[in-house]
Amino acid sequence: MTKREWIAGLVQRRGSLVVLALIVIVSTVAFDSFATVDNARNIAMQSSFLAIVALGMTFVIISGGIDLSVGSVYALGGVLAALGIQWGSLTGILLPLVVCGGIGMLNGALVAYGRLAPFIVTLATLLGARGLLLAITDEGSNTRVMPRDALLTQLGQGTLLGVGYPVWIAVVLFAVGAVMLQRTRFGHSVLAIGGSVEAARLMGLPVARRTMWLYTGSGLLAGLAGALAAAYSASGVTIVGVGFELDAIAAVVIGGTLLTGGAGTVGGTLAGVLLLMVIQNVINQIGTLSSHYQSVVSGAFLAAVVAIQAYLSRAHLGRERGT
Repeated sequence: MTKREWIAGLVQRRGSLVVLALIVIVSTVAFDSFATVDNARNIAMQSSFLAIVALGMTFVIISGGIDLSVGSVYALGGVLAALGIQWGSLTGILLPLVVCGGIGMLNGALVAYGRLAPFIVTLATLLGARGLLLAITDEGSNTRVMPRDALLTQLGQGTLLGVGYPVWIAVVLFAVGAVMLQRTRFGHSVLAIGGSVEAARLMGLPVARRTMWLYTGSGLLAGLAGALAAAYSASGVTIVGVGFELDAIAAVVIGGTLLTGGAGTVGGTLAGVLLLMVIQNVINQIGTLSSHYQSVVSGAFLAAVVAIQAYLSRAHLGRERGT
């Protein structure tokens, strides 16, 4: 690997982390209330739900797929948690995991064994999951409130060492995800599938089974994030999760994962999530700007990252052809 190639790879993998550090430094100087413990806790808590969803999306995108259903599945998970908690906290957490994991498994089976396009399959389940949660809640008119003293509610609202439990859960999941991707055969096979499906099949990898489990995991994590978000707000709200899948995809891609698959890191996704949340927080700190500017800035970041990735890919391909 030449020095230029090494620098290009470093920019792809660590660019979001560098931008995040620069924004944090500038914001610390510009706003007195930014670099406070309470603000850091707020950013961490708001990031935790998106981070859990984005973790599952990372594995799916690295494999060369896409999951557009996670926003609706996230909202459905919250509604099911609020519905199931009336039979106890265990049911409140298991119900969304089973149903949302089942939706993910359906996505994976149709993509892996039905050979259908992931975009179409997950778009269909996006609509189906949203329709199911509207049917459960009488088109959104019935919002279930979760008991404040329930164990699941305490899991969403409680803290450990001053940091919310959802943040700790996200940290543990990301640590496990990083080990799985970089240190296990499963992770190496995911990278291989994203690099070339046909080559992965010729290597003897169980491509279909791996693909189905990736989408199942994405559904499970989206359902878990929705249940934790519902526990945090103590209610199952139907209007959440709209466009959440786009935020997750943006965080993954901004974090350096290639949309074409075959390359990406879990740490990069975490940096991408934090970058989006810090931008939102800075916009709130400014006060004179609408929160809608977050979408403008996020879209600009996403377009820039994709353009840089395309340039690096073309440059790398040109060098390969020249050798």
